[in-house]
Amino acid sequence: MEVRIGIAKTSKYAMQYCGDSCDIAERPHGGISAIIADGQGNGLAAHHTSSLVVNKAASLLADGTRDGAVARAVHDYLYAVKDRKVSCTLALVSADLESETVVISRNTNCPAIVKTDEYTAVYDESVSAIGVNRHMKPIVYELPMTPGMVIVTYTDGIAHAGKKRKGEEASIDKIIEIIEKNDASDPEFIARSIMEYALTLDQEQAGDDMTIVVLSVVERQRAGVKIEEIRVTYPC
Repeated sequence: MEVRIGIAKTSKYAMQYCGDSCDIAERPHGGISAIIADGQGNGLAAHHTSSLVVNKAASLLADGTRDGAVARAVHDYLYAVKDRKVSCTLALVSADLESETVVISRNTNCPAIVKTDEYTAVYDESVSAIGVNRHMKPIVYELPMTPGMVIVTYTDGIAHAGKKRKGEEASIDKIIEIIEKNDASDPEFIARSIMEYALTLDQEQAGDDMTIVVLSVVERQRAGVKIEEIRVTYPC
């Protein structure tokens, strides 16, 4: 099998710095994790918070810490460093080759959407952000890794797109429709399509920082040498 990840991110309109941060960490026993965080507020202060959280999570994952423990440890770190005054949402989506499962860890008010060849499910149970409440725990889901699987999660700039301009938030049914119309082979296209939908609702002026992460699992296209590839586009 082959794991693919697509990420799309943009900052709030007229803001130089995006308050969301994202990264990818390789797991020491095989596999890869995508991390997204949304710092409280907007601009440089929010960017510093989310970057702090993502970098800490990536380091812990690379050290072999399990996803749920990563969320707890990052919470304790932010809780101490920011003196309980700054919150941050955090989501981890991991393909764990050791257990042959996909692990989703949520401390965010935004859902995780999972599509397989058999079903589509939305995981949106209420959970607190990290950094403020002393007794915090993530919600963790573990699913068998199967070809054709697509997992999508995003920050609240996507969820609330359109609210300031039209009074109506982005439709999760529309987001699910975008996911279901596309297969697992091109997660970048799925992420870009959801971003374009959200920006259309905000009339091309994002009302908040927006980030989408899409992780998919496909059959390997060819046998032989295993080649890892990363593609990055960074606008200046």
